[in-house]
Amino acid sequence: MQSWAEILADVQANWLIYASMPFVAALIGYVTKLVAIRMMFEPIEFLGIKPYLGWQGIVPRKAAIMASIACDTMTQRLLKPQDIFGRLDPDQIAREIEGPLLEQVEKITHEVASHYSPGLWEAAPDSVRQAIIRRIQAEAPNIVRQMMVDLKNNIDDMFDLTDMVVRALMRDKRLLNRIFQEAGHEEFRFIARSGIYFGFVIGCVQAVTWALTHSPWVMPLFGGFTGWFTDWLALKMIFYPKKPTKYLGLFTWQGLFLKRRKEVAAEYGALIAAEVVTPRNVLEAVLRGPFSDRLFHMVTKQVQRSIDEQAGIVRRVVMFAVGSRQYRDMKQMIADKIVETLPDTLRHMEGYVGTAMDLRSTLTVKMQELTEDEFEALLRPAFQQDEWILITVGAVLGFLVGEMQVQVMLHLGSIPAH
Repeated sequence: MQSWAEILADVQANWLIYASMPFVAALIGYVTKLVAIRMMFEPIEFLGIKPYLGWQGIVPRKAAIMASIACDTMTQRLLKPQDIFGRLDPDQIAREIEGPLLEQVEKITHEVASHYSPGLWEAAPDSVRQAIIRRIQAEAPNIVRQMMVDLKNNIDDMFDLTDMVVRALMRDKRLLNRIFQEAGHEEFRFIARSGIYFGFVIGCVQAVTWALTHSPWVMPLFGGFTGWFTDWLALKMIFYPKKPTKYLGLFTWQGLFLKRRKEVAAEYGALIAAEVVTPRNVLEAVLRGPFSDRLFHMVTKQVQRSIDEQAGIVRRVVMFAVGSRQYRDMKQMIADKIVETLPDTLRHMEGYVGTAMDLRSTLTVKMQELTEDEFEALLRPAFQQDEWILITVGAVLGFLVGEMQVQVMLHLGSIPAH
């Protein structure tokens, strides 16, 4: 053990080394945080030699789990199918797509009639052909209107919100990254900055310990501790405490993510409405999702019923020309053709659907109603998955930088070789 005079002399002789310790520790804290954050999201795909020699970002690697967790919160507490379709007006939907729908109906009628009775259709007076087309066109908006009414009344049987959300997030891992990155962008910034402050304080303790012991293990051990402790503490400070709490009677702290609830709610709501639960994704889920066959069956029945109801005297002419069996086949073909054109036709109502649903406002309001635990679940899963790996990496990097410090001082002759 050195005397105080020896310690003072050593500090004066090597003041630059002592002065550098807090700054090096701050740098360790900052760099290890940046590395940890990057490792959460990058690379998108596995880089290296599978299965163990390499790395893939934690969020992309656990995409299925992450998407499921994000989806659970979104669909159980934030959105219900009724929230999406409840505000849609069937009459307005019919008006939005009336133009393209009537155009498709005319094309389909020409195609089907030419297929089943080509000679008669071409030979028939134009007034008869137009009468058939007009009758089918007149009923087309009613078919759409009734389809929307049936869809709203049987929404749970025809629209799978969970499947739609999971598919959207699994299809685009970068989008999944963005959900966590944008929801927690301030928290990630805090993590990086906190490494500087916490590291500087630990570096001051390191300098004192070095002055007292001159042990070559001080640098790597303190470096490892800095990397580990600053990671652990920053993560804790993001989510805890859940309510404002006073410490030492001097300052009040609340988990940063929970403190930003209103801001996060607005940003999260905007992102989900713009990228995940979009009008196009919703319509795509209805038309191509796991329950789409039920919708198409319903549309087919509506079309066939409408043809029978509206055909009137024209129906007898058609049945005489093609026969009752072919008439049934023709009805089925018309229904099938209309179902085929639905995806393109319904895209014309995306603008109205987006405005009517107003999901951004709905999500923002409902997010602000979440409990602390439910709100935490929006971001916490990104850290919980393999969190120990991130903290361990921080500790290892800190240890290696500390060892580099030792090697520098060995080279300068400030400490004996070990």
